[in-house]
Amino acid sequence: MIIKILTVLCVVFSFSAQAQFAPGYAPAERAENASSVFRSNPRPEARQEPERPKEPVNIQKPTPYTGAIRILALVNGDIITTEDINHRVRAFCMTTGIPYNQQTKLLIINKVMQNTIDEKLKLQEAARNQVEISEKDIDIAIDVFCKNNNISREELNRRLKKFGVSQDVFREQLKTDLGWIRVVHRQTANSPVTEPEIQEALAMAKRDMKKPKFMLAEIVIPVKDGKHISELVDNLRHDPRFELYAAQFSQSPSSSSGGNLGWVNEGQLPEVLNNEVKKLSAGQISDPILYNGNYYIYRVEKKFNPQVEEMTLPSSEEVETMLQNEKNERFAEDRMQQLRQRAVIELKE
Repeated sequence: MIIKILTVLCVVFSFSAQAQFAPGYAPAERAENASSVFRSNPRPEARQEPERPKEPVNIQKPTPYTGAIRILALVNGDIITTEDINHRVRAFCMTTGIPYNQQTKLLIINKVMQNTIDEKLKLQEAARNQVEISEKDIDIAIDVFCKNNNISREELNRRLKKFGVSQDVFREQLKTDLGWIRVVHRQTANSPVTEPEIQEALAMAKRDMKKPKFMLAEIVIPVKDGKHISELVDNLRHDPRFELYAAQFSQSPSSSSGGNLGWVNEGQLPEVLNNEVKKLSAGQISDPILYNGNYYIYRVEKKFNPQVEEMTLPSSEEVETMLQNEKNERFAEDRMQQLRQRAVIELKE
């Protein structure tokens, strides 16, 4: 079972966090635009301004925080430093392949800070539950990572060096996720899906087959983080990895499943969202939709019209797997919310 779970770690190292943080997570590097209103030679013809340099497509070794190492946060007494965030931003870019540039850097830095705070909370929870992860466990996880990415250990080490990622940080993130997975499975092992739950889900699926619906994936970005939302949508229309962006950036509970909402009945969404989704064809991505303080971006995977199509009823085994996964995800998210609420988190800047 653990080996199957480890395959999830081949791309994304941690459960998505839905907590939102204050703008204090902005990086140290800022571009200040200044222009002078004075002219040394006031001739009638306008002086030609020099061309601005183009934004880099991707910064391979991003360093959001420069200068001496500083403490950024304390999580129940455990420190997070600028060096921690720099290494984790690079690890994020290496493992996800999401470029670090003008359009994505604030989203990446905020996401990495959220993940690092949750990382501390997960390690503390694993310790309280006496969950121990050995060096051998971590080595097995690295082997699975290499196998799923079709690379050798040597190639992994080369990439870590190329992207400026500390091997200790890489191993620490794997240790965190292995420990958290064991905590979740210990707590949910005594809560299996029951036969009545399976039959109820099958009956609901049968009723829903008579309604038009969309298979949707979503990304939800708070307005305060949406400065480059149009550019993000443009990236999504050229990059097929919608689920990856959703898992890393979306502030919706669906981010834990790559933004996938499954089949959504027509009219189930709020009217303003439903009307925009109805205009889309299968495979299309919506423009950003402003609703209730957030930007919503949808991708329509499929559309179903019961008047001209038929849908196959899922098997009992498929429904059981789906319900068990939902239970695990709900427990993991609820437990993380509890840990965040009880934690003493001090932000230094």
